[in-house]
Amino acid sequence: MKIAAYLNAGSNFGAALDLVRRAETLGYESVWVTHGGGRDSFGVLQAYGAAAPRLGLGNGVVPIYPRHPVSMAQAALTLSEMTGGRFRLGIGVSHRASMEKQLGLELREPLATMREYVAVLRGAMGEGTNFQGRHYRVQWTLQVPQRPPAPPIYLATLSPKMCELAGEIADGAILWLCSPAYVRDVAVPAFERGRRRAGKTLADFEVVAAVPLAVTDDPAGTGKAFRGELTRYLQQPFYRAMMELSGLGEALRAFDASGETPEGVAEALGAVGDAATGRAYVKAYRDAGVTLPAIRPITFPDAPWYRRTLEEAATW
Repeated sequence: MKIAAYLNAGSNFGAALDLVRRAETLGYESVWVTHGGGRDSFGVLQAYGAAAPRLGLGNGVVPIYPRHPVSMAQAALTLSEMTGGRFRLGIGVSHRASMEKQLGLELREPLATMREYVAVLRGAMGEGTNFQGRHYRVQWTLQVPQRPPAPPIYLATLSPKMCELAGEIADGAILWLCSPAYVRDVAVPAFERGRRRAGKTLADFEVVAAVPLAVTDDPAGTGKAFRGELTRYLQQPFYRAMMELSGLGEALRAFDASGETPEGVAEALGAVGDAATGRAYVKAYRDAGVTLPAIRPITFPDAPWYRRTLEEAATW
C-alpha cells in the first residue's frame, strides 16, 4: 500500500533535505509540502527532487487567487520537466483571511472561479488555451521546443461542493485536517457524485489526506503542542464548517468560549501516542477511502518526535 509524507522544511533547509533522503530510503511513495505563508513550494520541491531522485513530489496546495493560471502552468510544467514527471500539482482557493486581509485580493465565487481556473490551466499545460469566461479570458500557448509532461491536477477540498467539483474536473483531491469520519461520510460520497457527473468512477481518482501524527513517549506534552497548532484552524470559517459537519460543533463552541482547543478536537483530527495508535489512525483513513495517506509529523522538524514519526510510519 502506498504511503506519503508531508515534510516541512522548518528552520534548517539542510536538515529538511536529509529528511527527504531518509523518506526515499524508507520507501515513501512521495513527499508533499504546503505553500501558504512559508517558502515557495515549487522551489522547495525542486530541491527535494534533486536530493531524492526517485520520490514523487506534490504541493498541497498553492492558492489560485494570487497566481494567474498561465503562471501556475509555467511553474508546474517547469518543475515537472526538471523532475522527470514526478510532480503532482495541488491547488486550492485558500481562505478569506489569507486572500483578502493579508493580500488585498477578493475571494469571490470560489467554485465558479476554480472551474474556470482548471479549464485554463489544463489548456495552458496542453496544446494551448483560448478561453473566454466570466473570471478569465486567456489566449496563450507555451513557447518551448518540446512540451514538458503535464502533471496531474489535484484540488484542495473541504466543503461537499468543492469535493464534488474535484471529482468532476480534477485528477485527485487533497484533504487537510479532515477526520476519517468526514472522509467516509462526506468527502468520498461527494467525490463519487462529481465523478458520476463527469461519466467517470473513483477508480482512477487519487484521494490524498494529510494525517497528523506524533509517535512519542510524552503524549501529554506532544498533545499540548498539537492543540496549539490547531488553534488557528479553529478560527477559519471553511475549517469550522467542515468541523461542524464532522460532529465537532460543541467543541467549537467550547473553543469560542475559552480560546483553548478542546482535547476532543485534537483526538478527532490527529493521533498522538505510541506506534499502535498511529498505525490504527492511518488504517482508519484507508478504510474511509483515502488512497494516499500522507503522514504529517506535527509541528516542526526540530520537534523530538518528528523524525521518529517519519521512520515509524513508513511501513504502515
